[in-house]
Amino acid sequence: MTASSQGKLRRLVVADLEGALQLSTHAGWNQTLDDWRMLFELAPDGCLAIEVEGELAATTTLLCYGSCLAWVGMVLTKEKFQGRGFARRLLSEVLKLADEKKIETVKLDATDQGKPLYEKSGFRSEQPVERWARTGIGHEIRSPNVSPTKWYEVDCAALGADRSELLKKLAERNAPWIAERSFLLGRSGTKTGYLGPCVGDAPHSVRLLIERFVQSTKAAISWDLLSQNQDAVAIAKDFGFAPQRHLTRMVRGKDLRGKESSVYALAGFEFG
Repeated sequence: MTASSQGKLRRLVVADLEGALQLSTHAGWNQTLDDWRMLFELAPDGCLAIEVEGELAATTTLLCYGSCLAWVGMVLTKEKFQGRGFARRLLSEVLKLADEKKIETVKLDATDQGKPLYEKSGFRSEQPVERWARTGIGHEIRSPNVSPTKWYEVDCAALGADRSELLKKLAERNAPWIAERSFLLGRSGTKTGYLGPCVGDAPHSVRLLIERFVQSTKAAISWDLLSQNQDAVAIAKDFGFAPQRHLTRMVRGKDLRGKESSVYALAGFEFG
C-alpha cells in the first residue's frame, strides 16, 4: 500500500474493527460489529483504510461475488478528516483491486452526495433504491433455529451472481425464514432491526414470510428495497413501512441484471 502526508493507505486489520464501527455509528448507519467482522472475514483483502498518525480516518470495502460482480461499501471518513480526498483515494484503490481480479461488474448504492464522486470514477446510474422503515421498540432480531440445506439456491438467479458465502454467514447469525422457493434473513442493527435479504419466486410466499417476521419482533425495522419492484413496495406499505432514504444503484463495467422481480429486500447497502 501507499503512505503520504495525507495518511497511510493500508488494509483494515482486526484491531481496526471497533474504530470502523465508531465511524459507521457516528454517520448514523445501522451496522454492528458483527457486520464489520463479517465483511472482514469474507473479503480481508478488500477492506481498506486510511490511517492518520495512528488514527483510523477512513474506510472502504470491496466484496467480490465470484469474478462477475463486486460490491463497494462502507465509504466512510471521520468528520475531522473530510475534505482531504480520502474517499476518492480508497475508491480508486478498491477499483484497481477489482480490475486486478478481472471483475466484470462493480456496483454500489450511492447517496445523492456521493454520486458525483462515483460518476467521476466511471459509475453510471442503474436504478433507484430505497430504505423503508417501521417504528418499534429496540433493535434486536431473532429467528427460527432451523436452517434447511440449499435454501439459498433461488438467490443466484435473482442477483445474477453467487453470494452463497455471504448468505451462509448471515444464516449463522439468524437462521432463514423459508416458504416454498422464498427466503428471508434478518439481523439486529445498532439502531433498528434489519429485514433482508429476502428473495422469492412468488409474492404470496414472500408476503407470508414478511408477516411472520414482523409478528416475531417488537423492534423497529429497516428494509432496503428496489423501488421498481412494485410487489415489494405494496407489501412494505401493507405492513406499516414508509420510505425513509432514497439512493441510486450504480454500476461500473458490464451491465448485470438478475431476476430483480424476485428481490424483495436487499442484504444491505454494503452487501447488495
